[in-house]
Amino acid sequence: MKRTLVAAVVLTASAAVVVTAPAFAGQDTAPDTVTPELLSAMQRDLGLSPEAAMARIASERTAATLESDLRGSLRDTFGGAYYDAAAGKLVVGVTDAASVDSVRSHGANATVVRYSAQRLDATVSAMDKRESTAPRAITGWYVDVQRNAVVVTAAPGTATTARQYVAGLGADLSSTISVVESIEAPRTLYDVRGGDAYYIGSGSRCSVGFSVQGGFVSAGHCGTRGAQTSGSNRVAQGTFQASTFPGRDYSWVKTNTNWTPKGVVNRYSGSQTVAVQGSQESAVGASICRSGSTTGWHCGTVGAKNQTVRYSEGAVNGLTRTNVCAEPGDSGGSWLSGNQAQGVTSGGSGNCSSGGTTYFQPVNPILQTYSLRLVTS
Repeated sequence: MKRTLVAAVVLTASAAVVVTAPAFAGQDTAPDTVTPELLSAMQRDLGLSPEAAMARIASERTAATLESDLRGSLRDTFGGAYYDAAAGKLVVGVTDAASVDSVRSHGANATVVRYSAQRLDATVSAMDKRESTAPRAITGWYVDVQRNAVVVTAAPGTATTARQYVAGLGADLSSTISVVESIEAPRTLYDVRGGDAYYIGSGSRCSVGFSVQGGFVSAGHCGTRGAQTSGSNRVAQGTFQASTFPGRDYSWVKTNTNWTPKGVVNRYSGSQTVAVQGSQESAVGASICRSGSTTGWHCGTVGAKNQTVRYSEGAVNGLTRTNVCAEPGDSGGSWLSGNQAQGVTSGGSGNCSSGGTTYFQPVNPILQTYSLRLVTS
């Protein structure tokens, strides 16, 4: 039976605890409810104390309401707005100096600008329609309200090419555009999760076992060293760095920079995942669950350890026997007891309609053999 690798995704369940932000003078909106996770992230990434984070949330909410009101009242003289964190105030651009006092009377700071927000948005729309004609040197464009311009980003050393393209758009558009060289190389990003499908070359499918630093582990029969993989979305994913089969049945794939290994396993129940928190081996008789890209999430018990299985390709030693079902395509997928990683699917008999016996390769020998480090949540 062709066995495939299964990538498992772990879902972290967080308590539904909320913190209520205090109301500030002049705030006519209902207070926010803020999760501890949000406060923690603001403290970590913005360098704020809990009190400063709460105050900023309240101030930003007031600014958002004010921006909406002023956008409506200023109409075509509205030149965009941004939140000034240092001042704790909204800054509003206006194309008519006569509107400055009105903005200030609403509690915002005002600055006179050349172009209205409508004009800048129209430039972006016009460039969007001509996107296919833009040279590869240009990596994107956006409205920068602080510059009061549409910023076109270009790869290092290609500003001249970008400016030539911008000039060809005509004076009406080019006058609103500023070209900036940037080291940004935008790409889509994807998560590596246990139990998720992946493809080997242009053919067979397996499942991700567990994320490790730099990639993931799976079954050895899924691919040989040097074989290329793509994710469930068919986007290029990585390369097999090592693979052993028969004798043992394990491998590891090094992923490219578009993919981020996550310490979770796909539970195939909506968006639910299971968090991986270690790899402590469970006992015979213990409950165990499996994730695979063909049959999803199934559970049973551990029947025996250190089993030798004689596949047609050769014998594999050191497997663990279970009464959990599996089918082709589930190979390489994740096995968990609670939140502890146990192994990757090797093979078996039966199916998930009539039941069967399935064997997995324990994960700790894989990590030890290849000197890998399990990614945990």
